[in-house]
Amino acid sequence: MKKILVANRGEIALRIMKTAKKMGIKTVAIYSTADRESPHVTYADEAICIGEPPSNQSYLLGDKIIEFAKKLHVDAIHPGYGFLSENAEFAEQVEANNIVFIGPKSESIRIMGSKLAAKEAVKHYNIPMVPGTKDAITDIKEAELIAEKIGFPILIKASAGGGGKGMRIVQNKHELEVQMKRAISEAKNAFGDGSVFIEKYIASPRHIEIQILADTLGHTVHLFERDCSIQRRHQKVIEEAPSAILTPSLRDKMGDAAIKVAKACNYIGAGTVEFLLDDNDKFYFLEMNTRLQVEHPVTELITGLDLVELQIKIARGEALHLVQAHLEILGHAMELRIYAEDPLNDFLPSIGKLDVYKLPEGKNIRVDNGINEGADVPIYYDPMLAKLIAYGKTREEAIENMLEAIHDYKIEGISTTLSFGKFVFQNAAFQEGNFDTNFVNIYYSKDVLKIQAEKEARLAALVALKQYEKDLKQVRLPKH
Repeated sequence: MKKILVANRGEIALRIMKTAKKMGIKTVAIYSTADRESPHVTYADEAICIGEPPSNQSYLLGDKIIEFAKKLHVDAIHPGYGFLSENAEFAEQVEANNIVFIGPKSESIRIMGSKLAAKEAVKHYNIPMVPGTKDAITDIKEAELIAEKIGFPILIKASAGGGGKGMRIVQNKHELEVQMKRAISEAKNAFGDGSVFIEKYIASPRHIEIQILADTLGHTVHLFERDCSIQRRHQKVIEEAPSAILTPSLRDKMGDAAIKVAKACNYIGAGTVEFLLDDNDKFYFLEMNTRLQVEHPVTELITGLDLVELQIKIARGEALHLVQAHLEILGHAMELRIYAEDPLNDFLPSIGKLDVYKLPEGKNIRVDNGINEGADVPIYYDPMLAKLIAYGKTREEAIENMLEAIHDYKIEGISTTLSFGKFVFQNAAFQEGNFDTNFVNIYYSKDVLKIQAEKEARLAALVALKQYEKDLKQVRLPKH
């Protein structure tokens, strides 16, 4: 494998390219006209414009990407996450054109891409699942009967979806019809598939996911868990590894279940099995993400492994030289996704120019970045600019290092989730590990953030005034 095309953009494209370079593999970047000066474009050995800014005119053009890959004599395509990474047809096309797809086989993507098909595939392995429908449903009367049987509250979910789209919590029978129609409509618009299913809503769960790796020789291991419970609009903002609440016994059980899920679809490569964990330590299979996760750096920091390097080695047909019993957790890691969003305005996207953009530095700080100072934040893509990752020997140390890094991260020109991250890491419930997926609803409000910002502004003003008076006093001192 001498040349890889990275079918993505921003921080993940750059992160993949850095590992490829370390391995002596040349890289090809694709970019839209909006990303012409993006760091991943300038870093790659070769770069080619794929189209106009909208995703469906650039990064989602699978045929065009494969065409360029063939022209440039590319050996493999790495899809990153998002865009075409979980598109079974694209993976199939790549394989059909004798190009290596750095990821699972198309059939595995297809099975796990449908939540209903995924549940069907794993049911023979005695993996706990949330009570709910086995098939897609559109009939309101039938939905009412099922909801009453499993009990309210229920959750309506898009079968083909993710990221919180096509998802509705229904508290009682009177809300069901309206929420069902909304979920179906949203699923159709987001995924081109209006199939939805119903399951029991677990009110206060932890969102725990297990990282797995599987080679082409049938060997599968797990690399422990990540806790992804801090979310807004059902989407993750902060992740950590390991979880603050898992016991070694529970970790082993969830790890074993994740490996069984991988084997249920003959999985190859890096993947993530997601679970809900209730307050009685019962866990339920949620879904499998058949790609590299946004939050993979926290796993890398606690294991000392490079997941992209392992993905590439597996794609080359190499054996995983990892023994489950020999793998161990080393320290603690936290990740904050830096979104161009305004936490004071319901996390709506914040578009503009990055007038100031200075990254924090330090021994236990890592920034997976995808943008430069002076750049305009485009409106066409996911608003994530970068990922801030902090490591420590203990959870407490990781939190302290994260807070220091947030302080040193300088961004002006747009609003970001840095202030929200600071709020979370300073929150007593989070520091004690006493939180679940309802954290934002329970603890966060824009008023709290405004008060925090005003206090910091007053403190900064006092410090500046004190320094000014000190400087003035020094100027007035008589010379001897």
